[in-house]
Amino acid sequence: MKLGLHIADFTWEGGPAALRQRLADVAAGAEQAGYDRVSVMDHVWQIGPLGPPEHEMLEAYTALGYLAARTERVKLLTVVTAVVYRAPGLLAKAVTTLDVLSGGRAMLGIGAAWNEEESRGLGLFFPSTAERFERLEEALQICRQMWSDEDGPYQGKHYRLERTLNSPQSLSRPHPPILIGGAGERKTLRLVAQYADACNIFDTPELAHKLQVLRGHCERLGRDYEEIEKTAQLRFDLGPRGERVQQTVEHLHELAELGIEVAHGTLANVSRPGTLELMGERVIPAVADL
Repeated sequence: MKLGLHIADFTWEGGPAALRQRLADVAAGAEQAGYDRVSVMDHVWQIGPLGPPEHEMLEAYTALGYLAARTERVKLLTVVTAVVYRAPGLLAKAVTTLDVLSGGRAMLGIGAAWNEEESRGLGLFFPSTAERFERLEEALQICRQMWSDEDGPYQGKHYRLERTLNSPQSLSRPHPPILIGGAGERKTLRLVAQYADACNIFDTPELAHKLQVLRGHCERLGRDYEEIEKTAQLRFDLGPRGERVQQTVEHLHELAELGIEVAHGTLANVSRPGTLELMGERVIPAVADL
């Protein structure tokens, strides 16, 4: 099993002036500990479960570009990009740029978006749920076309591109891996089966059922279920003195038995000295062979 670090809270000691170095230290520490990937949220305000909107939040692709320069091995992605926050052609260009400048380490994490409050607050486009899912499917088609040898036009219901030229092309071939976040049984998991290289589903009691739904979509579409990397979104909390390490390892074993290949999540007290080292010494090696 691989682990991914999700950085979702930037309200750290020292405030904005210290954020640059603290973020670099966290990402480098994750890489040193043996994490496979590092992600950030694609939000412009902090979200409710983590803090008030006024807390610090970095723009996703600017932050990932910075992390590309401060790391050497970990994959870099958003969990997940709000499809309506950027035009798909520009999104494909941003992920391609990240892939090229990171040496082929970019992934496209994408979803249908949900945070209407921040969207209205900053004047971002936020149509109905049905339209957001229509735009998500078209964005997936556009990105895949831009990462192919086809640079002709794209004509969809919502997006029209006269020429899908993408130069330089991504280093990751045939394209940066596409991860779709969410567990909606009718739409999201069908899109995973049809377009994605990976899914990202919250670690809830329904996880096993959601994976079975995904398997069903794969069977109907003629897609090999085993081709899709199964990732689960969770929160790691090892305890103030590491007293929950064994509990964490046992739960990761349970996820592996369900078929989860990547456990991806936030880490409590991630910027506290010793926290990432504890993950690297006692958790990541304990699940590496799962």
